[in-house]
Amino acid sequence: MEVDLWQYEKELYQAGCINIAGVDEVGRGPLIGPVVTACVILPPDFVLDGLTDSKKLSEKKRNLFYDYIINYCVAYGIGSCSPEEIDQYNIYAATKIAMIRAIEEVKKQVKIDHVLIDAMPLDLDIPTTSIIKGDAKSISIAAASVVAKVTRDRMMYELDQKYPMYGFGKHKGYPTKAHIEAIHKYGLIDGYRKTYGPVMEVSKKEGERK
Repeated sequence: MEVDLWQYEKELYQAGCINIAGVDEVGRGPLIGPVVTACVILPPDFVLDGLTDSKKLSEKKRNLFYDYIINYCVAYGIGSCSPEEIDQYNIYAATKIAMIRAIEEVKKQVKIDHVLIDAMPLDLDIPTTSIIKGDAKSISIAAASVVAKVTRDRMMYELDQKYPMYGFGKHKGYPTKAHIEAIHKYGLIDGYRKTYGPVMEVSKKEGERK
């Protein structure tokens, strides 16, 4: 059965909401770089066939959808938390902070009436609904997932240009076998999350060598 991606938004429109924001994150699992979030408000007449959770889309389609979303949305904002903040607060807390930062960016542009969030509960001064697997159930969250994913992937491609031997363009910082082998071979560069297991292991070895 096909899911109506507008189901949550329609209910909120009927309740009198105008600007409904979808929020999602990407990058909780990688060993390097920030966790990135996006907050997106779509107009009620927005149409983009095939829009769903960004992980289910090809990279080519994600990039096309990204351009379309940022051109036709009411407003969007990007938030992030640095590797240092992730190490300081833990990834769950850092993700919440990054989500709030993305929401704050949108609040500078328009008034938000309701926030739909993928899985996480957030304590805000705006009404919120947390939806498990929201990126496959809400059009606004699906749009946010695409914007967040493309934004973070582009950061990884930039890193790949500087450090091609690590393979960031392929694994995007996730702990693949090739990535873990690369950090053992070449060591750690700036931006690694020091509290993540494989990074701690390499860090310990580097410390022993010294």
